[in-house]
Amino acid sequence: MQTSLCALLLASAVLLCNTAPTGNSPLTVKILDAVKGTPASSVALKVFQRTADGGWTHVANGITDVTGEVPNLITEQQFPAGVYRVEFDSKAYWKNEGKVPFHEVAEVVFNAGPAGHRHYTLAMLLSPYSYTTTAVEMETRH
Repeated sequence: MQTSLCALLLASAVLLCNTAPTGNSPLTVKILDAVKGTPASSVALKVFQRTADGGWTHVANGITDVTGEVPNLITEQQFPAGVYRVEFDSKAYWKNEGKVPFHEVAEVVFNAGPAGHRHYTLAMLLSPYSYTTTAVEMETRH
């Protein structure tokens, strides 16, 4: 059990240390499959922005590649300051892996602040019965 936990923590550290922005997208998503210890490919996701009335507007979607990322997920024009929700279709991913998942979706709600050009990386460690996320926010240079 301790060996498995150490391996999982090591894999998480590797995932989170490699958070350099890829491409020009202001939002990067990285997902690691906690069961296999590898990037989670073919995870569908949707990005929503909160509206003034408290509802949500769908602004982008994508599917993770073999690196567990979605290149060019959203443009800067589609990503003004505001509250965002990223919804991951974790159920479909685990069913495709032959597992019975607990969650229908995994989601992260966060505030993208108005402090100039920023890049956000959401890193997720995904298992059939849980998920853990962390975020890295960096100032970008144009």
